[in-house]
Parts: sequence; structure tokens; C-alpha cells
Amino acid sequence: MELDQSEMSILGCSPNGKGHNLGDDTNGTQNVRFDDPDDILENEEFLPNGDGRKPMRFTDFEGKTSFGMSVFNLGNAIMGSGILGLAYAMANTGILLFLFLLTAVAALSSYSIHLLLKSSGIVGIRAYEQLGYRAFGTPGKMAAGIAITLQNIGAMSSYLYIVKSEFPLVIQAFSRADPTSDLWYLNGNYLVIMVSISVILPLALMKQLGYLGYTSGFSLSCMVFFLSAVIYKKFQIPCPFEEFSAANHTVSHLNVTDNHALHDNSLVQEVDDSHCGAKMFTMNSQTAYTIPILAFAFVCHPEVLPIYTELRNPSQRRMQHVSNLSILVMYTMYFLAALFGYLTFYGKTEPELLHTYSRIDPYDTLILCVRLAVLTAVTLTVPIVLFPVRRALNQMFFSSKSFNWVRHVAIAITLLSLINMLVIFAPNILGIFGIIGATSAPCLIFIFPAVFYIRIVPKEQEPMLSTPKILAACFAGLGVAFMTMSSSFIIIDWTTGSSNSGGGH
Repeated sequence: MELDQSEMSILGCSPNGKGHNLGDDTNGTQNVRFDDPDDILENEEFLPNGDGRKPMRFTDFEGKTSFGMSVFNLGNAIMGSGILGLAYAMANTGILLFLFLLTAVAALSSYSIHLLLKSSGIVGIRAYEQLGYRAFGTPGKMAAGIAITLQNIGAMSSYLYIVKSEFPLVIQAFSRADPTSDLWYLNGNYLVIMVSISVILPLALMKQLGYLGYTSGFSLSCMVFFLSAVIYKKFQIPCPFEEFSAANHTVSHLNVTDNHALHDNSLVQEVDDSHCGAKMFTMNSQTAYTIPILAFAFVCHPEVLPIYTELRNPSQRRMQHVSNLSILVMYTMYFLAALFGYLTFYGKTEPELLHTYSRIDPYDTLILCVRLAVLTAVTLTVPIVLFPVRRALNQMFFSSKSFNWVRHVAIAITLLSLINMLVIFAPNILGIFGIIGATSAPCLIFIFPAVFYIRIVPKEQEPMLSTPKILAACFAGLGVAFMTMSSSFIIIDWTTGSSNSGGGH
């Protein structure tokens, strides 16, 4: 099988086709290439045996990434469009319940990374799908590949839904068009197709990621900018707020920092303020989406092992510290974004927080800048996320085939067409967060790391009834229960038609 240079770099291969190998052991055992699961399976002597256990080192590849940069890279893998839906999740759970669930999901994510690192340390594999292959053969590899593919398709769908939701508002702000007008260039469905064809598709057809790799850092910077704007706007927007309308243009453009405008009874008395109160605990039909949204927001597990490989002076303990610090930083950002977003709009928070600000002033300069930054980031991120999906499909269905431009282009066009259909017909971004967060995310966070750990860690090292394996089994059971319950509640919510229609069109 011949791989192009970009595919080899993603797989951890050098351009000359040599993978990163373990060195020869003291018994002269042949080196094992971990980018080839077949070789792993054939070299059974790599596993610990009764005669002597091989040292638990990851690979002999010398990582050059510092601790701080590894924290940044993993944080970048965690952070995504899920942050835009967290305020809505808090509005439907209450502050205390949301904080408890956020803490629980963050802690469980850290524990599942521990299981992945322990498993990879024993067999020396640095890819999520290859751990599945090592644990269960081809079915394990296929299951992991499918879950990662669905997760990435969900991520791309959420990014394009943001384009569908926010791009019309940006055009409206620049053109000063009437929000109620039926202009074609204010139709999000048309715009998302145009962006996909003119920007995303040409980038997705590249053989190498090239400079697009740098946009991941830009994406994280945009989310920090978004968080800063959310915190700032909390102290600028009164509650109840005056909704923007063409007939009430003057009122909606009053300077909200002006104390006289904020406290003028003539403006506030006609507005319902019953929603302007923070709830510590609440449950409704939308509460079922909270854990899927949180799970979607914390999925980073397929990227943990590649980052581990690049870490300078790698060890399981050091990488666990990287993971814990990254999760802590994202946990803090997530909670602040959810809290200040919720305390701005309270019961009127929409599934996509950024879209809610247009109800007050669609021409707000700060929010317009945030929209432009987020739109640029998500548009450039889609082709980056598409690359591993295409690679996974090639490995699952065309592993024995050499690179072919027709297949390369066909997969990209098919994926983008499918994702555009999902985005156009999805009622809101909440559905995307919900279904992906209730299916592929539990597999990647809870179920797969636990069952890989149980299967890979030798019984001589940890018997099946040992505490670590019992905890891992309970962890997998928790994931199955969560996936079943969340999926059931979401399906019931869809069939009863009680799902909110917010999120922008």
C-alpha cells in the first residue's frame, strides 16, 4: 500500500515509509512497527510473558514537544463548537446541577485518559483505532474507526451549522438589510452550500494539510475571544432586554451603558421580566440534552495518544498531568462561558449562544467581530477534521489500494454533501450536539477505553477481579447506561415535537 506524504505524517510515518519502532530488546526480538496492526498481532512476544516483561515505554520515537505546548495542543483538541451550547445546557439544569454534571464529565474524561495511557503503555500503540485492533482485532478497529468518523462528522456538522446560523447575520450587519426581508443572500441554507463549494471543498481536496494546521491555534484564540465577549456583555445587557425590531429601531440602539436608559420605566415596564432570575436546579424536557452536550464538548481521546507520542520525555505520569491540566483549563472556560451566557439571557438563552445576541442588536460591533472570528475559524477547521475521516474510510474500505485522485475527490464530495444535508434539514444545532453526544461520544470517552483496558492489561498483572478492572467494567457500564438513556430521551423528545426551534435559520 502506498501512502502520500501527508497520510504518512498523520500515521506517524516518516516520508520514506518507516514507522516509529521499538528498539530491540535484550533477547534480540525484532522491532515492531506500531503503524501496522498486523505486525503487532503477529509479534505476540511483545506482550509481557512469564519469562520477562518488556519495559513499559511508549516508543523509541523522541518527542520534542514541551509540556506547555502539549497542554495547549490537547486543550485545542478539547475546545470546539460545544462551548456555544453550554449556556443553554445551564438554562435547562440550573447552575448547581450544571456544575455537578460538568465536574463529573471532566473527572470521568480524565479517568478514561488514564485507562488509555495504561493500555498504550503496555502494548506501545499510539493510535486509538490500533488499540481497538490490538484488543478485539478487526471488529475493534472498525468500531473505533466508526465512532471517530461519526464524532468528526458531528463536529463538521456543528461547524457548518454555525456558518448557516451566523453568516446571514454578518451579511445583514454589513448590508444593513431588513432582518425580515426574504433576500436570498440572507438564507443560511444557500450560504452554507456556497461556502462549502467555494472555500471548504478546494481545501479538502489538498493532499497535505500544510498551513491549515496552524488554524487550530487560531480557532482556540477565537473561542477565548468569544468567552471574553460573553463576560463583557453580561455587564452591558440589562434583563429584561429590549428585542430588536425594525419598528423599534431607536429603542433597540440605545446605549445600554447609559444609566438613564437602563432604568427608564417607560422602556422596561412593558417587557416581561419573569425569566430574569437564576435557577440553581431545574429539570424539563431539554435537560436530557445536557450530558450529551457536555460529552460532545470534552471528546479529545483520539488525539491523546498522538500528543503523547510527541511529548518530550514521555511517561504515563507526565502525560496524565498534561491531560489533567488541559481538562482543568477547558473546564474553567466552559463553566465561565455557560455561567455568564446564562446570567445574560436566563430563560431566553438559545441553543447557540452567539445567535441570541442578535435578538438585541444585530449590528453590535463587538459581537460582529466575534462572529467573523468564529466563522473564519470553523470554516478553516472543517477541512482539517475531514482529513482524518477520509483517512479512516480509506483504511476501513480501501486499505489495500494505493492513492487515487478520483477516490480522494469522491470521498470529500460525498462527505461534504452528506454534512450539508444534515445541516440544512437539522432543526437546530441542539440536535447535532444531542445525537453525537449521546452516541459516539460515550463510546470514545467511556466504553472503548474501559473495554480496551480490560482486554489489553494482562491477567498476570491485574486479575479480572482486581479493583482496577472492576472499576473499568463499572465505567464501561456507566457509558452504556448513559448512551441508552440519553438516546432514548432525545428520541422521545424528537417524536413528541417538544424540542426547541432555536439556534437560527
